[in-house]
Amino acid sequence: MPIKNGKQYIERINRKRIRLWYNGERVNVPLSEHPAFRGLIRTQAAMYDKQCEDDLRDVMTYVSPTTEERVGLSFLPPTTPEELVRRRRMSEIWAGLHHGFLGRSPDYMNTALMSFYTAASMMEAVAPEYGQNLRTYYEYCRENDITLSHAFVQPMISKMSGPVDHDESLAAKVVEILPEGLVVSGAFLMATQGPTCEEILVLPTPSFMLGDGKVNPSAFAFAVPNDLEGMTFICRESHAFDSSYDHPLSSRFEEMDTMVIFDRVLVPRDRVFFFGEEDLCDRLFHEGHFHAYAGHQILTRYIAKTEFFLGLLQALAMEQNADGEPSFLHSIAKIMAMLENLKALRMAAETGGTFTASGYYVPALAPLTAAGIQFPDLHEEALKMIRTISASQLIMNPFGADFNSENQAYLDTYLQGISSLAKDRIALFRLAWELGGSAFGGRQNQFERFFFGNGKTIASRMYGCYESLEQYKSRIYQFLGLSEKHEK
Repeated sequence: MPIKNGKQYIERINRKRIRLWYNGERVNVPLSEHPAFRGLIRTQAAMYDKQCEDDLRDVMTYVSPTTEERVGLSFLPPTTPEELVRRRRMSEIWAGLHHGFLGRSPDYMNTALMSFYTAASMMEAVAPEYGQNLRTYYEYCRENDITLSHAFVQPMISKMSGPVDHDESLAAKVVEILPEGLVVSGAFLMATQGPTCEEILVLPTPSFMLGDGKVNPSAFAFAVPNDLEGMTFICRESHAFDSSYDHPLSSRFEEMDTMVIFDRVLVPRDRVFFFGEEDLCDRLFHEGHFHAYAGHQILTRYIAKTEFFLGLLQALAMEQNADGEPSFLHSIAKIMAMLENLKALRMAAETGGTFTASGYYVPALAPLTAAGIQFPDLHEEALKMIRTISASQLIMNPFGADFNSENQAYLDTYLQGISSLAKDRIALFRLAWELGGSAFGGRQNQFERFFFGNGKTIASRMYGCYESLEQYKSRIYQFLGLSEKHEK
């Protein structure tokens, strides 16, 4: 089938019978009716509806090379700079709906899968079965507009429990090999949107083992429906609320993070993308240019979120009668400068890309990694500004229901702004509270801080993709007239 609309997305999610636990109880109602999930599901349904609008057909979709049906543009592997920009414009439309708050919006995982697909020829050289599985699965997701999540990160005890080839190891691993597939056990953290997707891509970093040349049971990549027998999802506390007035962000954009446990889950053989060779994990990420393709989508999300912050800060300053104060202008100029920097980095990535041997166009990694280093600090700085400019007004904000109570007259009188109605003013500061003081805002800040790896990991990635360092160092030695021997 071609692209899906919002109604079809909701129907597919509701048909799932996943083993899902929230607050110690098994979830047995359709997810679109559960308070922890229904707001996000409505938002993503609106996103899928958007791609079905006639006037956006050529912006958000393209013609499938196999069925000639319309499929999502985020599945398109770019072969020219123009196609890369076309993908970005599609992501901009979805980011305009979620304002950068959905880290696992469908185009993120579609982009991830697309990146791995571009490395299928490498996998075929290793084992034709793996390459074919990857191609077939990519086409299945593209042609059926599958909503994906992923699981990469394991609990600390799983990584620290000893060599993976020991029986007592808690690392996720293949515990049995059957003719029909691999039997997998283990646990993964941060399966964000694990319940509100249809399938989950599992690709952990292999754990160490004793001895060389052995089949590493923790080295694997596969994708499965999220309701296979033996899979259990355990939710963290939800930050979602129903009222879009009281909780304008979490009522729409709360992405549930889950721990997913595999207890002897049978992974069909045609869903396995590699197994046993631990170097294939790095090669799949590297030769699929995952960090470049995903980083390009992420940067578009960063820009949308920064624009949202700028708009909110201006609105708050006006409400606080501070929009002309030099201190405010000085502070907001920093956010404006960073926004322009993010846009410039994206342009540099798009225009400075390279072609692979397979003919795909890959955005330049260094500008995207630079954005990944800078944005967490920008995000935290913006939240600090929101808290500072809001002052005590960030805290004392009544419910929307209070404006329909016998106290309405008091609120309308004493909480009005210089030129705004009380209810409108409070709506603005309730939004500010969700970002600057609520659990939702705290989770967003922590999520952005570690979204694409911790600081050391991203710094190492930056160092590794910068090709001019030796040239710069040589200039210094040449400037000082030092010999090559001294340089060494």
